[in-house]
Amino acid sequence: QVQLVESGGGSVQAGGSLRLSCAASGRTFSSNAMGWFRQAPGKEREFVAGISSRASTDYTRSVQGRFTISRDNAKNTVYLQMNSLKSEDTAVYYCAAGQHWFISRTRYEYVYWGQGTQVTVSS
Repeated sequence: QVQLVESGGGSVQAGGSLRLSCAASGRTFSSNAMGWFRQAPGKEREFVAGISSRASTDYTRSVQGRFTISRDNAKNTVYLQMNSLKSEDTAVYYCAAGQHWFISRTRYEYVYWGQGTQVTVSS
C-alpha cells in the first residue's frame, strides 16, 4: 500500500520558518516528480513547488526565493523548507507523487497524495 505522510506543519509568526517533510512508503518514487500543493479555506488547491526525478525545481511565483524543495531518494522523502513566512502562506499543505519524471503544476498529473499538514502563519 502506497502512503505519503507529511509532517512538520504548525503555527509560526510571520517571518518565521518551517520545514515540511513527506515520507513515502510502499514503493520508491526516485523516477517520479514530486510536488507540494496547498489549499487555503475557500480556495482551490494550488501548486507550490515541484522537483523532478533529475532534481530540477519549479516554484509558484509567490514563494520563489522563500521556499526550497529538495528530495532524498535514499530516504524516499521530499522536503519543503519555508522561510520568511507570510500570513498568506496559511493553508493545508499536501505532498504528491507525479505520474512522470518531469514537474507538472497541474494537480491531476499527481497520482498519490498525503493527508495534508496544517501551516498557520500569524501576523
